Amino acid sequence: MPHITRRRLAQAGAAGALGALAAPRLALAQTKRWRMVTSWPKRLPGPGMSAERVAERIKTLSGGKLDVAVHAAGEIVPAFEVLDAVGGGVAEMGHTASFYWQGKQPAAAFFTTVPFGLTPGEHVAWVDAGGGQPLWDELYAPFGVKPFMGGNTGVCMGGWFRREVNARTDLSGMKIRSLGLGGEVYRRLGATPQTTPPAEILTSLQSGVIDAVEFVGPGTDIALGLYRVAPFYYYPGFNKPNGTGECIVSLAAWNSLDAELKAVVAHACATEANFALAEMERLNTEALAALTGQHRVQLRAFPGDVIAAARRTATDVLAELGGRSPAAKKVHDSYMAFRERAGAWSKISLKAVLEAREG
Repeated sequence: MPHITRRRLAQAGAAGALGALAAPRLALAQTKRWRMVTSWPKRLPGPGMSAERVAERIKTLSGGKLDVAVHAAGEIVPAFEVLDAVGGGVAEMGHTASFYWQGKQPAAAFFTTVPFGLTPGEHVAWVDAGGGQPLWDELYAPFGVKPFMGGNTGVCMGGWFRREVNARTDLSGMKIRSLGLGGEVYRRLGATPQTTPPAEILTSLQSGVIDAVEFVGPGTDIALGLYRVAPFYYYPGFNKPNGTGECIVSLAAWNSLDAELKAVVAHACATEANFALAEMERLNTEALAALTGQHRVQLRAFPGDVIAAARRTATDVLAELGGRSPAAKKVHDSYMAFRERAGAWSKISLKAVLEAREG
């Protein structure tokens, strides 16, 4: 056995200390650092918080191997440039909504929501179990991104109006912030849809640039303070019966991950898609009570002639979209076939239960 001297002990201690100091540096070198650009104001209740939670889960589940920094709309790119930023490598991830890209790819709207379309539960069933996800992947591949459901604001409201809507004719000339296919329906009903970014909605409403706005639901809308300017809150949200938020990942960044980190990203998004629906039910319940009580917001149901006209118009809009390209037809046909099948069940399940509960 070699003779142990004080010098050897000191040398061993020094080597151990150097190893301990090197370990954090090694871990730091192994950490991937990504940027997530979003379409939302910082920490906006609903979609903004979904983006934050996805990033937090990725870091936690990966043991710090993947660290995602979240950037609000405008910090790196504007709200409506998230797809190009992620596909172009400006950021590795994005949190946004697919219907912002219908100008680039018309069928993209189906993966957020369409007028008189799938409800949240039906939409999740279509994407996860009804063939929607492979179609989504195929649709987005040319943009260089991989999409995931990364949140959901649930059933949306019809919107905030500065004056009452008593008949379809009241929509004529009205400037309404409405995106996606719902905006096209409003246009054909005589209104003028506007594509106002979320962070600019309140100031546009205050200044008279817009007369009305549809955004999300009570839990998110209350944070924007829309009730201060537009006292009439309309339902049902025929234009947005669902509110899927999407997480998009650069294909180059995605392909650089090992199987474990890919599973982490996918799981973080799926968990948020589920949790967000529960969280929004709570937020919407609490916010609606505050809006109608404390803030004296006046709830209004859209007149029957508005709903009937919107339904007929939406049928035409969706049919026309399905004929715009082979890719659009494939998504349209899958979505509409699933809506028909799911509708038969929802009618005797959810709808019937709610009617029975009300008495």
